[in-house]
Amino acid sequence: MTAAPPQSRLPRHLAVIMDGNGRWAQRRNRPRTLGHRAGAKAVQVCVDFCLSRGIEALTLFAFSSENWNRPEEEVGALMKLFLRMLDSEVGELNRRGVRVAFIGDRTGFPEAIRERMAQAEALRPADQKLVLTIAAGYGGRWDITQACRSLAADVAAGRLSPEDITETLLDSRIGLAGLPAPDLFIRTGGDLRISNFLLWQLAYTELWFTETLWPDLSDEVLDAALAAFADRERRFGLTSAQVAGGAT
Repeated sequence: MTAAPPQSRLPRHLAVIMDGNGRWAQRRNRPRTLGHRAGAKAVQVCVDFCLSRGIEALTLFAFSSENWNRPEEEVGALMKLFLRMLDSEVGELNRRGVRVAFIGDRTGFPEAIRERMAQAEALRPADQKLVLTIAAGYGGRWDITQACRSLAADVAAGRLSPEDITETLLDSRIGLAGLPAPDLFIRTGGDLRISNFLLWQLAYTELWFTETLWPDLSDEVLDAALAAFADRERRFGLTSAQVAGGAT
């Protein structure tokens, strides 16, 4: 088992693409929907891990804007699974100190799911330990576009001038506003790309990829990711000497 890094070397915010559910099922000659159900259990593994390690924020890519193009049967099964998880898990997450939030375009979701999303976001844990953000109906390009539209509307209404628009202001209109940027990005399933996920927010995030399929996620896999993160030097455009000297 990989030794856990000290708390000072842990990421505050973990972003994850949960890939490999379908392949996990296919390797067992089972329907892809069974893989998605197994993947739902891995979400709990990841949440438990973050709570045990004191990680403040976890953002999971659950359903992309492109996933609407998957076979209708698979999308329908995913919607049913999503609704069931919202009904069965949110209350327990709240009791454990997990605040649930969502980012993405909700217009394509059934009304019942949109209602459960709003109800989940209205809950506030008495002792918040983790912010769990679910990216659903989400695309990084959509995220930046909707932020630009919001700023353009303010300019058109005279509330803002173009010269007032800064990176900080744009960041305030982007999904995950108010949270620290992700420190560590993990993608399971072996593919080496970020697939239109958090394009703005991942600018200086450390990337880590694993062949492990999402339903096979374990503490050992996540500990390996954290150990790799702890060994990296995060320079943010500075030199190693500046980082060592504490330059900001």
